[in-house]
Amino acid sequence: MVATVSVCGAEKGLISIDQAIEIILQQTQPLSTEKKALQASLHHYLAEDIYSQVNLPTFSQSAVDGYALCFHDENAKDSILQNQTFEVIGEIRAGSDQQFQLHHGQAVRIFTGGKVPENITTVARQEIVQANHLSITITEPLRVDADIRHIGEEVSKGQLLAERGQYLNVGAIAALSMAGVFEVTVFKQPKIAVLITGDEVATSSNDLSMDASSKVFDANGPLLQAWCQSNHFQVDILHIADDEAVVNDTFDRLKTQYDVLITTGGVSVGDYDYVRPCALNNGFAQHFWKVKQKPGKPLFFASFNNEDHRCYLLGLPGNPAAVYICMQVYGKLLLNAVQGNCNTLQWFSATLTQPIKADQRERFIRMVAEFDQGCLMVKPLTRQQSHMLSNLMQANCLVRAPSGQAIETGEVVQGIWL
Repeated sequence: MVATVSVCGAEKGLISIDQAIEIILQQTQPLSTEKKALQASLHHYLAEDIYSQVNLPTFSQSAVDGYALCFHDENAKDSILQNQTFEVIGEIRAGSDQQFQLHHGQAVRIFTGGKVPENITTVARQEIVQANHLSITITEPLRVDADIRHIGEEVSKGQLLAERGQYLNVGAIAALSMAGVFEVTVFKQPKIAVLITGDEVATSSNDLSMDASSKVFDANGPLLQAWCQSNHFQVDILHIADDEAVVNDTFDRLKTQYDVLITTGGVSVGDYDYVRPCALNNGFAQHFWKVKQKPGKPLFFASFNNEDHRCYLLGLPGNPAAVYICMQVYGKLLLNAVQGNCNTLQWFSATLTQPIKADQRERFIRMVAEFDQGCLMVKPLTRQQSHMLSNLMQANCLVRAPSGQAIETGEVVQGIWL
C-alpha cells in the first residue's frame, strides 16, 4: 500500500484570504468611546458624525491684500474698466471689526482675511492698483466679485463635516479646528500585548554565547514593536517558553487585561505548539485556523468574551516574514476594526515586470512598486521564503498572486502598500 503525501496548502479545511478578511470584519466589535480634546485625538477614529456649527468662512472676507471697491454702473455689470479712480476712505485689517458704509466710487484699503464691508462690488489686488494720496486708480481690467471669499462658500452651517469612522490625521485635525471643533468623541485605542513564543528565541546576548548556539536572534519582538510604533500603538512585548502551563497561565492573566493579544509561533500542529489549545482552554472561541496562503498558513483568530470584557487573539506563525506579512494584512485589519474602522483592505492595480510561477496556495509576494512613464509597475524580489527578511530593505508593497496559476510579464496584479 502506497502512502499519500498531502501537498502543503492543499489539505481540506483551509479558508481563503478573502474569507479570513471577512471573518475578522464580521467578528470584531469596536471598543468603547471616550471624549478627547481635538488636539489630543490624533491617530484616533471618530465615534460619531460631526456637523458644522458655523459657516466657513464665518464672514465674507478679502482673499488678497488690496482694496475693496464700491462700484455701481449699469453699463459695466460684469467688470470695472481700466483707469477707473476711487476715493479711499479707510483701512480694514484682518481681525478688525471697524464698519464702513461705502458709496459708489469709494474704496477701503483691505488686507487678506479682512471683513469685507456691505455694498462692496469687488476687491482689487494691490498689484493692479496705483495708489495716490487719498485715491487709487485701477491699472488693469477687473471683474466684479473678484477675490472675495464669501460666507459659507466652503462649508455651510449644519453641513456634515466628518463621519463616524473618520481617521483623525493632521489634515482632519486642521479642518475641524477651523470649524471651531474643540472636543470629539473617539473610539479608544486598543491595549495590545505581543507574546513571543519559542524556547529557541534569544532574549539577551548571553543566550547567543557559544554554549547556547542553538538559539536564534529575536526578529519578531523588534519587528512587532516597531510595526506597532509606526502605526501609533503602544504595545507590551512578552517572551514566553514553549511550556503548556506557562502558556495557559499567560492567557489566563492577560485575557482580561488587554483588548488584543498577538502571538508569534506555536499555532501549527507540532508537539510544542500550545497557543491554540491553551487559548481554547481559557475560553477563547475560534473563528478560524489555517488560511490557504503563503506564507502564513497556520494563522489563528479567536476571541474571549465575558460580561465585562472582550479580547481578540491573533495567532501568527513563527517565521518572521510570515509575521510581518500577516500583520500588514490581518493585524492592521483587526486593529482598525476595534477602533471602529470596518473598511476592508484597499488594493491597488499595477503591471508585473517579471513572470511568477504557479503555486497551490495564494501568495503574498514582496515587491518593489515604482512609476515608469506614468504607469505603476511592480517587480518581485528574491528571497521570498518565510524565514527571510532581508528583502524588506527594498520592498514597499505586497502583491497577491492567485493560487494554481502562473502570472506573465505585463499582466495586471493587485497589491497593498507597506
